[in-house]
Amino acid sequence: MALYQFAPSPSLTEFVRVYRVVHFVFEDITNIPYKPYPPKPEHCLSFYPRDTETVQFANKGTKINNLKTVLIGQQSEVTNRFVGKDFLVFQVVFSPGGLFRLTGIPAQELNNCYIDAETIFGNALREVNDKLNDALNFTQMVQVVESFLWKQVNSGVKDFHRLDHVSNLILKSEKGLNIEWLANESCLSLRQYERKFIERMGISPRYFSKIARFENAFRIKNKEPHLDWLSIAMRCGYYDYQHLVKDYKEFTNQTPTGFHLLDSGSPERKFGESDTY
Repeated sequence: MALYQFAPSPSLTEFVRVYRVVHFVFEDITNIPYKPYPPKPEHCLSFYPRDTETVQFANKGTKINNLKTVLIGQQSEVTNRFVGKDFLVFQVVFSPGGLFRLTGIPAQELNNCYIDAETIFGNALREVNDKLNDALNFTQMVQVVESFLWKQVNSGVKDFHRLDHVSNLILKSEKGLNIEWLANESCLSLRQYERKFIERMGISPRYFSKIARFENAFRIKNKEPHLDWLSIAMRCGYYDYQHLVKDYKEFTNQTPTGFHLLDSGSPERKFGESDTY
């Protein structure tokens, strides 16, 4: 079992925040648990060079499967993920604005989408998957994916905007930031900032901040399971415990305790790991 994160090359950080690699091999395929995947403040490009996954949207009930490369827009609901026996995913987590700059697609068009990435990037992705499958180590995998990304960058991208840099501050702050301050730091009026943010991130900055705060609470609980929920709520900038409960119910349809009970049955738990990335 492998569960790793890798930093992108410095020259790609304006497009890529991090690479994630997850690899599971299950001996007993009759009892592979599913992963209730909570909303996270991100856009991703996922490669599945071996067994793919089946994704079921918890609210809509929609199921999608057998895709070797997937573009994942901003999610606002839980997706239940069912993996295969030999499951390997290499995930590109884009920096704020990175996916928009590479594709030119208004991000709101990708909200709650899990689509075949070949419809956007073409069948060159098949060669990337083949090389990922044959790679001898994770370093080679990163090199394969970065070679593909550089081709995309060199073919032309949307201009960088200061908003993209400022949006990173939302991800780095545990307690949230004032939206008016973020707009000012982006050299935009509040209305301009909100419009451009939606174009680049798919949702409003307030809603993005809300998802970021919820996801931060989720990660803290997995990293420090001894902490009580009130302590986590205060650390993440919630008014009180009930405020945290409200967000959990909105994004997962569960209480904090209820959702983490579901998460405790996830595939990585079989190997003594937890979702902390």
